[in-house]
Amino acid sequence: MRTGVFLYPWDVNGDSAAPARVAGLGVHQVTLAAAYHSTRALTPRHPRHRVVTAEYAAVLYPPDEGRWAGRGPRPYPSGPWAPGDAYGRAADALSAAGLEVHTWVVLAHNSRLGAEYPDTSVVNAYGDRYPWAPCIAQPAVRALLTGLAAEAAVRPGARGTELESCGWYGLSHLHAHDKTSGVPLGDAAQYAMSLCFCPDCRDGYAALGADPEALRAGVRDALEPVWRGGVPADVPVGKLLGAEPAALTLEFRARTTRTFQEEAVAAVRAAAPEGFRVLLHADPVEYHCGANAGTDPAHVLALADGVVVPCTGDAGLLPPFARHASAGSVLAANLTVVSGMGGSPGTLAADAARAASLGANELRLYHAGLASDQDLAAVGEGLSRLG
Repeated sequence: MRTGVFLYPWDVNGDSAAPARVAGLGVHQVTLAAAYHSTRALTPRHPRHRVVTAEYAAVLYPPDEGRWAGRGPRPYPSGPWAPGDAYGRAADALSAAGLEVHTWVVLAHNSRLGAEYPDTSVVNAYGDRYPWAPCIAQPAVRALLTGLAAEAAVRPGARGTELESCGWYGLSHLHAHDKTSGVPLGDAAQYAMSLCFCPDCRDGYAALGADPEALRAGVRDALEPVWRGGVPADVPVGKLLGAEPAALTLEFRARTTRTFQEEAVAAVRAAAPEGFRVLLHADPVEYHCGANAGTDPAHVLALADGVVVPCTGDAGLLPPFARHASAGSVLAANLTVVSGMGGSPGTLAADAARAASLGANELRLYHAGLASDQDLAAVGEGLSRLG
């Protein structure tokens, strides 16, 4: 089974042993970050550092000034954690080791954008802004993200791309020193707290016949029992919000996701050479938000070459995609192999077999740069058993 691992450029640059170490795992490709959100990352084997702090969402290569000159929201060049063409240097080193390199591009997840352009952010029913979550219903946001998709995805020598956060982002995000778990929120409450009421979204609800202010008030009313702790975590969205508000908001948000994905993929394809693969990180539950954006399986598989699906601990999200896959569709099961992050590298072979039985035809392993030596040894052993 074709297998790829995720890496950051700082896992490779300055560590001459990294490319051969990754190739020695028995993987076929590396999905290398070209545009990434803020993070603090461990580098357990690097000869020069142990922790890298990426202070804000940035592109990890020099952005094309001709593309972005005179524009307001635009990609931010990275700071000292990934200077110059960090992506390009890492990609060249990995390619020289015989690994196929694909780009890893994070789209609708950018805290610095929300800080500098607050009107671009999702606004919940209480009026709180989520600066990490650009609202994909806004034309200015879509213009930025589709341009970013094309530029960051199609880097020199890349054979394909994997687009993360290609859809709605919402409440669920590990923000700095996150303290939002005092009241447990199930899927329905997460959805309600992720609904956006910025002017563009309000116009979208109105176009479907809703009174945006009444809808907003209804969402707040529906959430009151949640804050008191009186709503089960597994309550359905339709029961929490009411059938009509749930259906209307989902119709608007699903339509927005589909058109955004169409624009992003079209932008990549227009810039890419023939044979360039475009995959989306995706979740088959349309009201889910986040890195693996909720999407319509039939639509996304007709649009892109395939999907990357979270499967750590449970591969149950694969079958909805498998039902709509064609002979050439890529269904990549994404398995965390970092023990400290809840992964299980020791059961990789069994987990891969389970994913394959549910329709997966490729694997993605998160994350070769973050894993300990012991975890990587288990990955190599597991892959050798897959043949």
